[in-house]
Formats: sequence, C-alpha cells, structure tokens
Amino acid sequence: MRIHQFHTVYQARVDKATKPFTARGSKVKRCPYCQIEEHLCLCRYQPDIECTAKFILLVSDTEIFKPSNTGRLIADTIKETDVYLWSRTNPDTYLLKTLSDPNLFPIVIFPEEYVDDKKRLIVNLKDDIIHTEKKPLFIVLDGSWREARRMFRRSPYLDSLPVMSVHPEHLSEYIMRKSGNAKHLSTAEVSSLVLQQAGYENTSKILEYWFRAFRESYLLSKSRTKKNLQRPALNDYLALKSMYA
Repeated sequence: MRIHQFHTVYQARVDKATKPFTARGSKVKRCPYCQIEEHLCLCRYQPDIECTAKFILLVSDTEIFKPSNTGRLIADTIKETDVYLWSRTNPDTYLLKTLSDPNLFPIVIFPEEYVDDKKRLIVNLKDDIIHTEKKPLFIVLDGSWREARRMFRRSPYLDSLPVMSVHPEHLSEYIMRKSGNAKHLSTAEVSSLVLQQAGYENTSKILEYWFRAFRESYLLSKSRTKKNLQRPALNDYLALKSMYA
C-alpha cells in the first residue's frame, strides 16, 4: 500500500484534536488508512497506475475526519495528489507556489451556476489542455456542499483561475450521506468525470470502480444494510485493475 498525503494530513489533524471524532459510525473499528471496517480493509487493493494529471485537494477541517470521505480515493488513484486543510487567510505557502507554477494549468472544479464571471468557465477541457501544453492541475474542494461553496467564495487565491463544471448524466451513487440535491456528486465521482472529460479514460474508470468498491465496503459495516459478502463491486474493480496491470 502507498502512504500518500491524505493519510499524513489526516494523522496530523488527529494528533492536534482535543477530543475524539464522535459522529455516526465512530464506534466501528476502522483501518486508519482506508477508513473501512478492519476485517473489510481495502488497502491491499489500492490502485497502482500512472497518470500525468495532478490534483490538489483542499479539505475542510471537519471533512478530514469523516470515514465516508471520498477525497482520499483520488489520492489513492492519482499519485500526484497534494492535500491541504483549507484556510481562507493562511493558505499553505507550497500550495500558493504550486498554483503559480508556469508548467501547470490549474483548474478549479466547481458548478458553473456559482461562477459570477462566466469568462472563467472552460468549455472544452481536453482541447484547452492540449493547447496549453501544460500539465493539468485539478483543484477539488473537498467538504460538505455548504462547506465547498464557502471555500469557493472565500479563497481569493483561486479567484483568477479557470473553472471546470461537470454535467452528470446520472444521479449520484453516493448514498453514504444524505444531500439536499440528488444530483450532488461525491468528490470521487466528480473527479472521475473530470478525468474522463480531460481524456484520461483509463484513470477515470479505475477511480469510478474504486469508488464503487469503497462505497460497497463502507456500507457493509452498517448493521441495517443487507450484506453481500461476495463483494461484487470489489470484484468488478479487481477485474478492471487487472486489465491495466
């Protein structure tokens, strides 16, 4: 298993916490890395593929604790994923340095209806990436929908960057948490669609199937969920993974 930056940021935040995280599901004995119940741990199946895209995850202070978080699945899949706890007034200096790197093409991922300046919107992502001849840097705001909107509005260091919006053709499969809008996708689902639109079809598929395996295993730890210990979603992921080995 590859230890990545999500793991280290999570552990650093846990070490600073003054009280334990006690939300729903906190009594389940979980793997500290994949956050799945220990006997269902997914770490041995972590993706191991190459992708030339780069991601930045800006994670809200509460989101980092949640075992249902799917941002970590991006870091599992995309080896070049930087993870930072979001700050409005004190952003990480390395984050700012990365955003200004002339070899990178930074793109904020967020719904277009919340973008006031429509000139920031990217219409054809794949063409824009080809024309810039730079490595795409996808910036994902990882938190509840309310938190993500706040992060988007109150991050002045993102205000000048182009924005990419996805338009899903299906409703979210993310039923681990309730949302006020069924069309709100999880962080991993959004990122899979972004990768697909950017031309990274294989990586997009791996992330999509890895998300499904995570979702299946997470729900198996919930006592009221009908259990299928044959884990068909995990088996589908492993079959796809073997094709790209």
